[in-house]
Amino acid sequence: MPLEIEAHTRAGRPAHAAAGPPGARRGPVLIGLINNMPDSALQSTETQFGGLLQAAAGAQAVRLRFSSLPELPRSPEALDHLTRSYWPIDELLAEPPDALIVTGTEPRAPRLAEEPYWQRLVQLLAWTEAHTIASVWSCLAAHAVVEILDGIQRQRLAEKRCGVYGHSILDGHPMLAGVSAPLMMPHSRWNELPPGALRAAGYTLLSWSAQTGADAFLRQQRSLLLFFQGHPEYEDMTLLKEYRRDVGRFMSGQQAHYPTLPCGYFSAAAAAALSAFREEALVHRSATLLERFPFTAVAAALQNTWRPAAVAIYRNWLSFIATTRSAARAPETLSLAPL
Repeated sequence: MPLEIEAHTRAGRPAHAAAGPPGARRGPVLIGLINNMPDSALQSTETQFGGLLQAAAGAQAVRLRFSSLPELPRSPEALDHLTRSYWPIDELLAEPPDALIVTGTEPRAPRLAEEPYWQRLVQLLAWTEAHTIASVWSCLAAHAVVEILDGIQRQRLAEKRCGVYGHSILDGHPMLAGVSAPLMMPHSRWNELPPGALRAAGYTLLSWSAQTGADAFLRQQRSLLLFFQGHPEYEDMTLLKEYRRDVGRFMSGQQAHYPTLPCGYFSAAAAAALSAFREEALVHRSATLLERFPFTAVAAALQNTWRPAAVAIYRNWLSFIATTRSAARAPETLSLAPL
């Protein structure tokens, strides 16, 4: 069934009004995507999550509304895009969706609690737990929520953790139905949450590895909170585009060190071509050299090894939302016991 992306109308009303709170609503599962990615990644993030939800929905009708934290600095062009198609966050929450997906963004302050959107995020988390069936917190958003709930602060890595990694999984968990080990998942981050601290605080680790630590984990209170340090929504070329962006930052002098090659992602031939370009770039560092970056040849050999697992996890998440919503309408409400 097609995914419906419901843009906010200029009149301030949806094209299809939601019918009451999540527990009483019928029809499509309503998801709010709080897209906090930088301006250059706004529309690609819409495409990534939209495509993943479309693939995961199956016969379940899903309606998607976009919003963003208003405290994030935006260019005039990005603000125009948000004004034309995004829901002001207060209006999005006024008709509570069944679930939220909240993305991260590039940090600006030394500590997350010093970011300009921190108090808004604290309020959003409290609202989410009170009014939604489930939520997904991605990357930096996951780090922020764990700090808010339990005071666990993320730790800086010695170098960027970037690539596609295999993970062990929690066998038999319903959120992992249809998923087998090793669970392949892309990561792209400079920070991590200690798995031992997460377990001690009561989080359930769904997937993990020695290289990446905690990949996906959850916590069920009144609402189900699902966290990803990895990026199941990434498309096949996303990591390549990020790597080229970071190479460009090095070439223009915006960062001091040449970026680490993503591991487990490129073929041997592609890795050799990128290593050769690196050697040339280190000798002849200039922004114009980026025009010779072997993007097309490398992209042709890429394989998306994580897509089947990503679709299965999001299908299980949507199924949990639909089942819980149906149970809330039943004469005898079923208990939302921890999964």
